[in-house]
Amino acid sequence: MLELHGHPFSSYTWKALIPLYANGTEFTFREIDQSVPKFESFTGRAHPSGQFPVLVDGGQVVVESTSIVEHLAVHYPGPAPLIPADPAQAAVARMLDRVFDNYVMGNMQRVIAAHFVDRDDPAAGGLRAEPYEPEIAAGKAGLRRAYAWLERWLEANVLPPHVSLVTCAAAPALFYADWVEPIPASCPRLAALRAELLALPAVVRCVEDARPYRAYFPYGAPDRD
Repeated sequence: MLELHGHPFSSYTWKALIPLYANGTEFTFREIDQSVPKFESFTGRAHPSGQFPVLVDGGQVVVESTSIVEHLAVHYPGPAPLIPADPAQAAVARMLDRVFDNYVMGNMQRVIAAHFVDRDDPAAGGLRAEPYEPEIAAGKAGLRRAYAWLERWLEANVLPPHVSLVTCAAAPALFYADWVEPIPASCPRLAALRAELLALPAVVRCVEDARPYRAYFPYGAPDRD
């Protein structure tokens, strides 16, 4: 039996949950016990920087959400085409995965980290009395650049079918990023993609399971989604 260790409110945990839900793969979810110090927990020992999610498949431990999706595509294939069969299309999917992780999710997390005393271990450090405004401004500027790039890409290209590696990266990234820096009217294709992703059953399940934790969002979760 597969085990996924993570937290329902974690964007990268969503990235690993979406392919499991989409393909109906049997697994056990192990929610992080936040009372255990980070580097004393299972994920803290399993991952080089103590991050989650972590997938356990028998005696194999897989870290990093992209690698988890790739592992599932190889070992637990199903109706959702996680990795395109055509090598050229697969390369494009992996490129977009990096864009969503590094420049959408990454900049969103940069803004959120500016609220915490210790960005590497928020639970240990707690919130700053005042968030670090230069980091917030830089993260939001990075999001606007990423939005514009993605809008141009969507105008000229076609995404892989859902649910793919791109879906798994884009859904949580756009969900949370739009809370931090709303997708502007100049990016209608990207806004439409976000709405499309949030309607997918696997993503709906992640959204609903995470709903009880919204009070933890530093800005306060918006009254939508």
